[in-house]
Amino acid sequence: MARKCAITGKGPLVGNNVSHANNRTKRRFLPNLRTIRIVLEDGTTRKIRVAASTLRTMKKNG
Repeated sequence: MARKCAITGKGPLVGNNVSHANNRTKRRFLPNLRTIRIVLEDGTTRKIRVAASTLRTMKKNG
């Protein structure tokens, strides 16, 4: 399963770990995914993975 938000499509970003000696090694910034249960139009439920920032926006907008 991909580490991707089902609604916004947010996924991992790539960057560097930077030490005191300024050595740089690659790292990944993963999205803060949460599993939520949604009810579809036909009445069935389904689990989707949504970013926490997306959930916050959904709660704000209603």
